[in-house]
Amino acid sequence: MGQRGRGRVAPAVAAALCAVAALPAQARAADEAGSYTFDPSAERVEGAASNTDARRLRAGGTYRDAIGPGGRLFYRLELDAKSHAYVSATAVPRPGTKVSFDDELKVTLQDRDGDACGYDTARFGSARFARPLGTYAHRTIEKDGPCQERDSYYALIERSGAAGSSSDPWELEIRHVTEPGVRPGGPTEAPEDWPSGPPAPPVTQARERRGGTSFHGATGLEQGEWRDRIRPGETLFYKVPVDWGQQLFARADVGSTAGDGYVAHALTMALYNPARGLVDRANDVSYSGRQKSTALDPLPPVAYENRFDSSDSVNGMRFAGWYYLKVSLSPEVARDFGPQALGLSLRLNVEGGEGEGAPAYAGAPGEFQVTDEDRGAAEQGRSRPVAARGDTMRLVAAGGIGAGTVLVLGLGAWTFVARRRAAAWARAAGPGPGAGAGPGQDSGAPTGYGPPASW
Repeated sequence: MGQRGRGRVAPAVAAALCAVAALPAQARAADEAGSYTFDPSAERVEGAASNTDARRLRAGGTYRDAIGPGGRLFYRLELDAKSHAYVSATAVPRPGTKVSFDDELKVTLQDRDGDACGYDTARFGSARFARPLGTYAHRTIEKDGPCQERDSYYALIERSGAAGSSSDPWELEIRHVTEPGVRPGGPTEAPEDWPSGPPAPPVTQARERRGGTSFHGATGLEQGEWRDRIRPGETLFYKVPVDWGQQLFARADVGSTAGDGYVAHALTMALYNPARGLVDRANDVSYSGRQKSTALDPLPPVAYENRFDSSDSVNGMRFAGWYYLKVSLSPEVARDFGPQALGLSLRLNVEGGEGEGAPAYAGAPGEFQVTDEDRGAAEQGRSRPVAARGDTMRLVAAGGIGAGTVLVLGLGAWTFVARRRAAAWARAAGPGPGAGAGPGQDSGAPTGYGPPASW
């Protein structure tokens, strides 16, 4: 019995220790993934060359696919007559591949007759280096608007560009979300004016915060000044909760370094809304080793009625939620200034009241709102992968505690078995000359067995 007990303890201890050792290795493997961290919950899907063969995308789902030069991929959507609908696509060219000014990603939402409900495009523009590129298309519920009926619709994702660009496929991350409509009596016209003067920059002490590598892994930020470092060829993602009635102002500075040279369009910054639609881009910054700064143009406060404006920078600020900042540094910076990371500073102002002018949604707003949890995530700099790593570390800690517990229990079991065997041996041998039970001693066990008095 004692041998069997000891045999069970040893494998349990070994298994616990192996589990504890394996978890950090798994976390390291996740950290060593590619330059863009795709959402691990994304489902693999193959876009169809024809709409008749299109796979359905579920509302709230995230998907992965790939698109080659000249590619046209169809996906099917089932939309009701009450909800706004959005389909975004983020293209991820392999780092170092050649891209051109005209390389373009286009997303179109079509009805069954092939008419466009809405579309948008994204290009690399003058900053001709490979980096994640994203845009979206949407169906907006509005009086006399297109595609208002409950029916089947199709998302079409297209890639076009110059003949000299790389022929490598671009990985795609696709997301389909819906937003509830509003109760009757809601706003139906775009705002006529809004505050456009930039506020004074934040005067708080700059804090360190490491950016994420994707929309999924974006690092939460709140108002203030934030410091990071960015390597040539790297793209960093940050997210800021912006509530109804609030206005976001953002500025990015790249720090100075030693060396001589000049890189045109070295630093880019873009803003995306909660549905991953491109809202606006800051002016690209050229770099010569001296510090440089760029900023988004003033944007309107978040308001439901913004969606009825024709300008992307206004109608993109159409709902509350997480707004994403994407900052990229050209790989050509390494040519003249070396591969080391440069200092990066982000200055954020979030002006206005919380929840001011929230619409009377006819259903749960889902991700189109700012919750107390979101504000806490921004304050603490959390992202989904960070939260996952936190869960992993809790498992590691629990595993460590569990392994320690198993070791203690195993040693206790070994001691118990040894004492039982010693007691049985003592009874079989009988009492020796002069033997007797002294004070505080077990008469059935030899002296020296049993726990110390301090236990």
